[in-house]
Amino acid sequence: MKIALGADHRGYNAKTHIRALLQEMGLDVADFGTNSMKSMDYPDPAAAAARAVQQGECDLGVLFCGTGIGMCITANKIHGIRAALCHDELTAEMSRRHNNSNVLCLPADLVGNALMRRIVEVWLKTPFEGGRHQARVDKITDIEHGQCEQKK
Repeated sequence: MKIALGADHRGYNAKTHIRALLQEMGLDVADFGTNSMKSMDYPDPAAAAARAVQQGECDLGVLFCGTGIGMCITANKIHGIRAALCHDELTAEMSRRHNNSNVLCLPADLVGNALMRRIVEVWLKTPFEGGRHQARVDKITDIEHGQCEQKK
């Protein structure tokens, strides 16, 4: 499995920590920056990593910024991406189990390294349940492609 990583300057240290975890787990990593704590714009690495997932170059993605919000908003602009901002193990698990998220967004300023590590481990190990949840994910895809009818 290959994981796309992306971070802005506020997420750089967290990305470095999680990259080591992923490598310990035997996973391949594609790093889309940033590579320092010098101020930079979060949409750049978020879009690059999300596109790598979209195009099948990477299986999943993990993004980091101060709150995780900017990364999540940006990644979700890419067709086929279901990015989830997670603050704990339960939201990570449910984002995979029910929403089949393919990009995890983490708030580097709000979550410590130990919790962040547990979130990533749970997220990677949790399978998508499918079933009734697949129908819901399909509706998300339809909305994304402008094919959803509004119910009155």
